[in-house]
Amino acid sequence: MPHKSPDKLIQINGANLYVESEKEYKNRPTLVFLHDSLGCVQLWRDFPKRLAKATECNVLIYDRLGYGKSDPMPTHKRPVNYMELEADVLHDLLITLGIDDAILFGHSDGGTIALLAASKYPKKVKAVICEAAHIFVEDITLQGIYKAMEAYKITNLPIRLEKYHDSKVETLFKAWTKTWTRSDYRDWNIEYCLSGVTCPLLFIQGEADEYGSLQQVEKTINQVSGKSEKYIIPAVGHTPHKEKPEEVLDKTTRFINRLADGIH
Repeated sequence: MPHKSPDKLIQINGANLYVESEKEYKNRPTLVFLHDSLGCVQLWRDFPKRLAKATECNVLIYDRLGYGKSDPMPTHKRPVNYMELEADVLHDLLITLGIDDAILFGHSDGGTIALLAASKYPKKVKAVICEAAHIFVEDITLQGIYKAMEAYKITNLPIRLEKYHDSKVETLFKAWTKTWTRSDYRDWNIEYCLSGVTCPLLFIQGEADEYGSLQQVEKTINQVSGKSEKYIIPAVGHTPHKEKPEEVLDKTTRFINRLADGIH
């Protein structure tokens, strides 16, 4: 029988983070899922469990501070290096849970955090799957954010988000949109750290991603030090794991299974 840890709050740096985990397989890696800028544990749906079952890996999903069932952010104001700081939080969480064999699956902001964590903490991270990650700011990214800001004003987007984030919605939405559209954020760039990514990398991107061009993919896989590959899906936007779940499951399963036996 699988060992399912009770859903719980774990304190990291004085803040409570909501965590779900299942440890079913001995001597197998742990898949760690990192959500996007409006995401949370619930919004992954059944994708993490399906991938964990297909690869016979353990699984960890958590809400970052300000999201889902974790504590709220103290303010929507973020430093330019907020994702670098989130990589440190992830590292602290892995230490707290005794995980030394993480395979990171990050979407959007989560993908960026995964790359940063792999660069800064290579002993903890054995592989990275990043989906629609950003390594620098593009005009297309800002255009997508401005459209989201308009949708927040004129549609029921706030109500839909409240289902998952409760009263934290306004703060987290501001944290995303106001940070990325600030003048001092325009020069944010993490290409400097990519050579520190020595583990295997799979970069997944929808060819029609409304928040980033394929330059995000090409510049990433060309600058990491480890073995890297890309998987570009035609006619797909910013969330391939939701738009084409079977294709993404198949590709990531094969990627993980090639690696997992050698991790322990």
